Amino acid sequence: MSTRGGKVDDRLIKAIGHPLRHRALVVLSEGVASPKAVAERLGEPLGRVSHHVRVLAELGAIELVRTEPRRGAVEHFYRAVIQPWFDDEAWSRLPLATRRAVFGQPLQRLIGDVSAAARGAGFDHGQAHVSYTVLELDETGMTEMAELLRETLERALVLGGEARERLGSERAPLRTELGIVHFEPVGDDAGGD
Repeated sequence: MSTRGGKVDDRLIKAIGHPLRHRALVVLSEGVASPKAVAERLGEPLGRVSHHVRVLAELGAIELVRTEPRRGAVEHFYRAVIQPWFDDEAWSRLPLATRRAVFGQPLQRLIGDVSAAARGAGFDHGQAHVSYTVLELDETGMTEMAELLRETLERALVLGGEARERLGSERAPLRTELGIVHFEPVGDDAGGD
């Protein structure tokens, strides 16, 4: 997991390891939102999402950006201050059941978004990329691949930040998605030809 300026402590790893908190953090990493907006986006009850948003705020994973009066109440708006992904060290400290649960949401979203893009114009841009490669690695190769993918993701986040600065508030961004998946296949086709 990446943070702005420091190591992640065990409390934060445990908090983000909860699948709903992780999903909420993903939404808040994409932009400022209220618990109500997060609940609507995730299709979860507002009370449940509000609880998890409070936990994320208490642990410093998100920060309050502004408040707005709404029908006699005050709506709070938050943004993420950490990225919703885990580095190898933090990932290895999560229980296996938590790792599997946390993987589900981004994989479902990735599969859905890729399918929709393929049915529409999502891959029409000249710089769009799709590749699939089966590799045979040893443990050293697996470690080196994990490092390469971590570096690639970190560089992609830097490029996104630089683009936001160039765009400012006057121009609309070219919204893209990057999905990186590296895994051991399971089942009859494991190992491939």
